[in-house]
Amino acid sequence: MNGFLIYAGKRFLQFLFVVVTGVTLAFLIAHFSPVDPVEQTVSLLTSFGSTDPQAVEILRQSLRELYGTGGPLIDQYFTFWGRVLTGDFGPSLSSFPTPVMIVIGRALPWTVGLLTLATIIAWIIGNLLGALAGYFRNSRLLKLAGIVIMALQPIPTYIIGLSLVILFGFIWPILPISDGAQVNLAPAFSWAFISSVIEHGILPALTLVLVGIGGWFISMRSLVSNIVTDDHVVYAELGGVRSSRIFSHYVARNAMLPQVTGLALSLGNVFGGAVIVEFVFNYPGIGKLLISGIYSGDYSLVLGVTTIAIIAVAAAVFVIDIIYPLIDPRVKLG
Repeated sequence: MNGFLIYAGKRFLQFLFVVVTGVTLAFLIAHFSPVDPVEQTVSLLTSFGSTDPQAVEILRQSLRELYGTGGPLIDQYFTFWGRVLTGDFGPSLSSFPTPVMIVIGRALPWTVGLLTLATIIAWIIGNLLGALAGYFRNSRLLKLAGIVIMALQPIPTYIIGLSLVILFGFIWPILPISDGAQVNLAPAFSWAFISSVIEHGILPALTLVLVGIGGWFISMRSLVSNIVTDDHVVYAELGGVRSSRIFSHYVARNAMLPQVTGLALSLGNVFGGAVIVEFVFNYPGIGKLLISGIYSGDYSLVLGVTTIAIIAVAAAVFVIDIIYPLIDPRVKLG
């Protein structure tokens, strides 16, 4: 028990180091951006006519306090960390005066729902086909599936997304190509809204599945190809054990541990795959929100989104590090 606590403590320190380093880099990059959120807001508010210079200066000082950009850089840094710890990133410039956390809270369920489901589907299909292709190496059908998957692997996400938009939005218009649900439907736990969300999410999810399936397929096929030559598998084959049992109990099960780790990291990194897909399909998630924040110079919103993404990825790595020794006894608690 003491060994596990020491192991967990070391992993927690690594988690804190990753979070502090990542959030610090995000703060510095946003701070040295050529777009000043305060001047952006002042220009927006004074663009409709002449304004008293003294009133403008008072407004500028108030905004610097509001955004936490006043004073020396070190003071801004500690002010920012205070906001991170309290979950208050201030108001959003693009949705002023709505707080950043409320804006993120509206978009977060869309991204988490879409990317989590798509990642799990791609993981299941990719690992299943990869394991079958690695074990049944003479199957023509599996070889054909491998060729198709390998052909999709290097294609950029936006190309696949735009191809699906053209195919199912114009050539064969059977699916919606924009938004997360029907515009005139209010969010509710009703079949009309849920079915609309599912219908609007098919093409974005299909894009993510087609993009993500290749990596799982290749890695699983490689793992299985190495395991089938191990002594215990050869001995089972010579002993007359059924191929289906060898595949499920001796090969696929042993190859799954690295893939489980990869799944945890992918689920923690759902924000990374959201940007391009949500932009292509105008999906109301974190990715689209981040692009809008960058274009409008929304300093607080960009920092809020990137900070949450960094913490989510680091937390996923920390959780899988803690769980891994429990599912794989070969991992040393040292």
